[in-house]
Amino acid sequence: MAQSPRSSGQNPKSKTQRELARKSVAENRQARRNYEIIDDIEVGIILTGSEVKSLREGRANIAEAYAREENGQIVMINSTIPTYPPAGQFNHEPNRKRILLVKKREFNRLVGAVERDGRTLVPLELYFGSNGIAKIKLALATGRKAPDKRDVEKKRDWDRQKGRLLRDRG
Repeated sequence: MAQSPRSSGQNPKSKTQRELARKSVAENRQARRNYEIIDDIEVGIILTGSEVKSLREGRANIAEAYAREENGQIVMINSTIPTYPPAGQFNHEPNRKRILLVKKREFNRLVGAVERDGRTLVPLELYFGSNGIAKIKLALATGRKAPDKRDVEKKRDWDRQKGRLLRDRG
């Protein structure tokens, strides 16, 4: 008698299938250049209906966004989700503060790191997960100065060039 994937305790979708089902909406490409990423977590976000419709069309910008603690919640600031024209009078404000959904333990850890160590909360990516719910990949980061950015770029270029040399030789 064959067991179904559910009864054997295995997830029916492999990790690669779940990653393929993930649809990226917006990405903060400058974050990895401007910040040293220490840790990242997946958090939920509270959205209105017209915001979700606008995101499904792939329209959002989190390049200048950051998150901070306000009134016992983590709030994302400076993110832009353009209005959804068919929503008419029921549309949303494009640049409003959006509440992020974080577990209490993660909240305490993130807020503690921001207050104690002077770190920053930066959204790296806004996407729809495999279950169709909007998620944000939020990073705990430290800012980089201009010389640090140049050093990182040099190291990245050298690693890329080294990989090419090794690939061509061997």
